Amino acid sequence: MEHHFEAAVFLFQLLVIYQLKHYFADYPLQIPYMLGKFKKTDWQWPLASHAGVHAALTFIICVFYVSPLLAFAFALFDGLVHFVVDRVKASPDLFGKYTPNQKIYWNVMGADQLAHHLTHYIIIFGVFYYTFS
Repeated sequence: MEHHFEAAVFLFQLLVIYQLKHYFADYPLQIPYMLGKFKKTDWQWPLASHAGVHAALTFIICVFYVSPLLAFAFALFDGLVHFVVDRVKASPDLFGKYTPNQKIYWNVMGADQLAHHLTHYIIIFGVFYYTFS
């Protein structure tokens, strides 16, 4: 029974760590340059730098629990998903054309956050499986 408690505590800690990671990467660490991801042109590097912050933080978290190679794979997964999801959300040709006074804008923002949290859950599952198998 004690093993189950340790596993539950570990899982809870990872969930909290990833909530904090997501907050810091999306808000305090998202500098004005990165908001260029909303532009119609020249959006690639601002978005890559934002997704890179997410990837770097995932690597830093994961390398404490798994091999460096697996931590890199999880970081690459997080960064790529973040890049694609944020581009779909931010592109003026896609969902970025909506404004906060439109209901669809909030649905898109919710779907964006859902995708990011599900990405984190996949990573957390991988770390948990690696640690407890």
